[in-house]
Amino acid sequence: MSTSAEPVKGKRVQPPWTPPGGTEVPQLHLYNSLTRAKERFVPQKGNRVSWYCCGPTVYDASHMGHARSYISFDILRRVLKDYFKYDVFYCMNITDIDDKIIRRARQNHLLDQYKEKQPQAAQILQDVLSAREPFQAALALTTDPDKKQMLERLDAGVMAALLPLQAAMQGKAAPAVVHPLAQLLLESSKDVLSDWLDQQFGSHVTENSIFSVLPSFWEGEYHKDMEALNVLPPDVLTRVSEYVPEIVEFVRQVVSNGFGYESSGSVYFDTVKFDSGPQHSYGKLVPEAVGDQKALQEGEGDLSISADRLSEKKSPNDFALWKASKPGEPSWDSPWGKGRPGWHIECSAMAGSVLGESMDIHGGGFDLRFPHHDNELAQSEAFFQNDYWVRYFLHTGHLTIAGCKMSKSLKNFITIKDALAKNTARQLRLAFLMHSWKDTLDYSSNTMESAVQYEKFLNEFFLNVKDILRAPSDITGQFEKWEAAETELNDSFSDRKCAVHAALCDNVDTRGAVEEMRLLVGMSNGYIAGRKGAKRRPNRMLVESIALYLTGMLKVFGAIEGSEPIGFPVGGQSQSADLESTVMPYLTVLSDFREGVRKIAREQKVTELLQLCDVVRDDTLPELGVRLEDHEGLPTVVKMVDKETLLKEKEEKKQMEAEKKKKKEEASRKKQEQEMAKLAKMKLPAGEMFRSDTDKYSKFDETGFPTHDVEGKELSKGQAKKLRKLFEAQEKLHSEYLQRSHHED
Repeated sequence: MSTSAEPVKGKRVQPPWTPPGGTEVPQLHLYNSLTRAKERFVPQKGNRVSWYCCGPTVYDASHMGHARSYISFDILRRVLKDYFKYDVFYCMNITDIDDKIIRRARQNHLLDQYKEKQPQAAQILQDVLSAREPFQAALALTTDPDKKQMLERLDAGVMAALLPLQAAMQGKAAPAVVHPLAQLLLESSKDVLSDWLDQQFGSHVTENSIFSVLPSFWEGEYHKDMEALNVLPPDVLTRVSEYVPEIVEFVRQVVSNGFGYESSGSVYFDTVKFDSGPQHSYGKLVPEAVGDQKALQEGEGDLSISADRLSEKKSPNDFALWKASKPGEPSWDSPWGKGRPGWHIECSAMAGSVLGESMDIHGGGFDLRFPHHDNELAQSEAFFQNDYWVRYFLHTGHLTIAGCKMSKSLKNFITIKDALAKNTARQLRLAFLMHSWKDTLDYSSNTMESAVQYEKFLNEFFLNVKDILRAPSDITGQFEKWEAAETELNDSFSDRKCAVHAALCDNVDTRGAVEEMRLLVGMSNGYIAGRKGAKRRPNRMLVESIALYLTGMLKVFGAIEGSEPIGFPVGGQSQSADLESTVMPYLTVLSDFREGVRKIAREQKVTELLQLCDVVRDDTLPELGVRLEDHEGLPTVVKMVDKETLLKEKEEKKQMEAEKKKKKEEASRKKQEQEMAKLAKMKLPAGEMFRSDTDKYSKFDETGFPTHDVEGKELSKGQAKKLRKLFEAQEKLHSEYLQRSHHED
C-alpha cells in the first residue's frame, strides 16, 4: 500500500503544495522617547498593557493644553484597546499636593479673609499701592519676554482701575461713585494684592484643610471637562494626598538603597552616586539637559527655591524626594520630621504601588521629559534596583494658540469650557486626529475650520448612504449584480483599509488614517454620483459596508459614541439611532405626499402650492432637524441632521442670497452708470470734445480738431494721428446717438 507521498505508476507527479508568498502585515510601532526612535511595540505580559499617565495639577481650570495631552492619550488608548485589541490597564494620577496649589490656596484664603473685612475705598487704594511696589520691583527684574509681557498686562489693568478711584477720591466724589470704583480696583488687582498678602501673612496659614479645598474643587471640574470631551476615565485614579504613607516608604527605601540622603529635614536624591554606578544612568530621556539649573529649579517648585534649600544639596543636580515643610505649608509625619512629598516622587510611588517594578507605557506632555520624567526614572530604578522601570515613554506635542506659546502661568490659555462653547467635542477630537499626537498642534480658527469641514464631509456621505438603504428592496434585491464600477470601488476600499492599518501601525498615525478615510469617502461619493447619473441605484451592500467600516473607525477614535451602526448620532448623544428609526417612516410619508403635491402643482401650474412645498422644505422641517433635498427627475432625499446645523445652514444660505442680491444690484447700478456715462459721451459732438481742453491745446481747425499745443507749437504727425482716431470714434458715437434719437422720436 502506497502513501500519498509516493508517486502512482503511470501518473504525472504533482508538485508539492506551497503557501502563497503574501506581503507581510505591518506591526505596531510606537515612537519611544527613551530611544528617540519608532520601536516595535511588544508588551511584557502577552496581550496585557500596563500604562501610567501623568495627570493634571489641579489648581485652576483645565485648558486646551490639558486637552492636547488627554485627548491624544485617549485616542492612543482606544486604538490600542479597540483596534489592536490589547488588554489595556490605564492608571492616571491627580497631583493635589504641589507648590502651585499651596501658593494658590493660601492666596485665595487670604484674599477671601481680606474681602470679608469689607475694607473701605481708602484702605483698598492704600493696600493696592503698597502691593504694587514689590510687584513692580519683580517686574523690573523679569527677563523672560513672555512673562514680562504678562506682568505688564496685569500692571496696566491695575492702573486702569486705580486712576479713576484716585481721581474720584481727590475730587471728594459721593460714596455711590467711589464704592463701585473701589470694588472694580479690588477685582482688577486681585493677583497683585493676593501675592502681597501671601508675602505678609502666608506663614500664618497652618490648617491642612485649607490646602485640600482648592484641588478638590478643580479636580471635579477637570473630570467634568474630560467627560464633556468624551475622554475615557482611567481604570485607576491615584491622588497624592491618599498615597503619602506609600511615598514616605518609597523615600525610605531609596535612602536605604544608598541613593538618597537627609539634609535639614528634607531628603534629596543623590544624582552623582546614581549616575556613577554601572547599572544606572541619570538623564536617560534628555541627557543634554542635565545640569540645566533653570529647568531643575522649576521642577523643584517656587516655594522650594531658596539659598538655604540649595545649600542643603550635595550637588546642584540633586532633587527633593521629601521637603521639610515651612510655616504656611501643609505637612505630614515622616522619619525625617514634618514635611511633604517632592513633585517627582509622587508618580514613582503611585505608579509603583499599582503597576509594580516595570510598566509597558508611561505617558505625559513633551515638557515633562526633563526634569520630571528623568527624575522619576532615576528614583524608581533606585527603588526597584533595575534599569527597566518604563519600556516605552510616549510624550504628546505642545499646543500653541494661533502660533503663540500657551501657558497657564503666563495667563495665556483657553479653557476647555471656552473651546467647547465654540466647537463640539467631536470637532475638537477630529482636529487632534488630523495632526500627529507627538508634534506641536496649533489651535487656531483655520485648524478648527478644517475639522468642521471634515466632519461635514463625512456626515453628508453617511446621510446619503442612509437614504440609499431606506429605498424599498426585498431580500434578493439586496444582492445586485456587480459591474466594473463596483469592482473598482471595492478594490479601492480594500486598499484604503490596508493603508489605514499601515498608518495606525506607524506610531498610530491618525493624520494618515483620516486622510485615507477621506479618500475612501471621495471615491464612494464619485461612485454614488455616477450611478445616479446613469439612473441606476448604487449597490446597497457595498456602500453599506464602507459606511459601517468608517463608522467603526470613528468609534475606535472616540469621535462617535452610541449604538447607531452608521454615521454620527442625530440630535445629540442621548437620542441617536432610536430617534431616526422612530420618526423616519413618518418623514418618508410626508416626503412622498409633498412630492405628489409638487407633481400636480407643476402640471397644473399652481405656483402657490409649489411655494408652500418650498416653505415646508426651507422653513418648517429644518426647525425639526430634517433636511429635504430635491433632485430633478429623482426621488426627494430625506436626511436627519442636528437642528443647530440646519439652522446655521439656513442662515448661511440667507446671507449668501443677500450677498448675491447685493452684488447683482451693485452690478446693475454700475451698468446703469456706465450706460449713462456712455450716453453723456455720445451726446457730445466730435467738434466740441477737445475745445474745453485749453490746458492742452491753443488752436483748432474749423471742425474743432486741435492743431497746436498749449505752448503754440504745431502738433506732431504722431500726436495728430492719435487724436484723429479719438475724433473719428466720437463722430461715430455721436452719429449713433443722433440716429437713436431720431428713431425714438
